[in-house]
Amino acid sequence: MKPELFHIAGLTIYGYGFCILVGVIAAFFHLYLNRERLGMDVDSISTVILICFVGVFLGGKVFYFLEDPAGHWSRMDQFFGDLGNGFVFYGSFLVTLLMLWVWMRKIGWDFWDKMDDIGIAGAFVHGFGKLGCFLAGCCHGVVCGNPNYGVVFNDVKSHAEPLGEALYPVQLWDSGIVFFSIAMMLWMQRRGKAFGGQLFFFYALIYGVGRFFTESYRGDISRGFVFNGLLSHSQFIAILVVVFSGIGYWFLRRRQLLKV
Repeated sequence: MKPELFHIAGLTIYGYGFCILVGVIAAFFHLYLNRERLGMDVDSISTVILICFVGVFLGGKVFYFLEDPAGHWSRMDQFFGDLGNGFVFYGSFLVTLLMLWVWMRKIGWDFWDKMDDIGIAGAFVHGFGKLGCFLAGCCHGVVCGNPNYGVVFNDVKSHAEPLGEALYPVQLWDSGIVFFSIAMMLWMQRRGKAFGGQLFFFYALIYGVGRFFTESYRGDISRGFVFNGLLSHSQFIAILVVVFSGIGYWFLRRRQLLKV
């Protein structure tokens, strides 16, 4: 749609990077405005964001590499040099989750209680990041049978294929799912959550279900498939995320009920 937003004194401002920046700012302010309730300060908030950056990059790149090891190995300079493309959301999600768990366990924080707000903060980055995907043309949809329901990408720098034809705006669908989840999590938080981890697992469940269906309209076939093409990698992981999130939701809810 618009991979490059504008230029300032020879510096190119990319749509994807700009959207990520907006998401990070929104995430920081969410944690900052709730710092007293969370028992966090600017240093700990900054540490959380730094851990998330590292986890998102490493996890996203590693899972992307696993989709086509031989192909990516032959062009490793491009693989690591392209910072605006070549990430798998679920890889970023799982590795970041593990890194945060290790860090919070080390400093003695209640992991699931903190993850509710960190989940909201991360969702801001995720939602705006998907808007960035739309601007860059990555994570695009298949050719739309009815042009009225599609979006045409014409910029030659766009990652969308094919150019000049109406494609399903899958990125906007995913972004809509994320922002809907944020609205629901904030509403649930305002009413008073029932147990630590409730909002986080709610987000994982909603996005996992939504992502499973939106994947059916994805047009970037390079992301890989399993079971002889029956499911994409992301659909398979979405099923696992939904199953384990459901189990986690049930377990934490039951644990809270036993405390009463």
